[in-house]
Amino acid sequence: MTESITISAIIPATPKDIYAAWLDSKKHSAMTGEKATIDPSIGGQFTAWEDFISGTTIELDPGHKIVQQWRTTDFPAGSPDSTLEVTLEDVETGTNVTIMHTGIPDGQGAELKDGWKEFYFVPMKKYFKKQAGGKKAAKKASKKASKKQAKKARGKRAKPAK
Repeated sequence: MTESITISAIIPATPKDIYAAWLDSKKHSAMTGEKATIDPSIGGQFTAWEDFISGTTIELDPGHKIVQQWRTTDFPAGSPDSTLEVTLEDVETGTNVTIMHTGIPDGQGAELKDGWKEFYFVPMKKYFKKQAGGKKAAKKASKKASKKQAKKARGKRAKPAK
């Protein structure tokens, strides 16, 4: 017997940014707070959470969907991999990230659902909120520098002759 779960959350980022972070070792590690190693291609292997999670990427639709064969070290010996499908839907306040996780060994669904919330959605919201704040601050600093340069340039103009 196996179980299936579906869980969603709105993450304050674009689908493109979330997709890129999910498949990048350094960004995935920063996004979750734990080391991940990821080969971002179809057939590529990945590990996360100190090798507690491992698997293979089996389908990619850039900016929209990631499908992986997925397992944890808690899966019973000999049990097949589960299937993880991550879909990314652009919404007004960011991206609706939906995780559909099927083929989970019996009795592990509730724990994995809690894990997706606590170890992915909560840190992802913090990570992308911080990223957005950094982008806004850089944009604001750039705008301020441009205004300062424009003001300085106006001050250097020749004074009108009398």
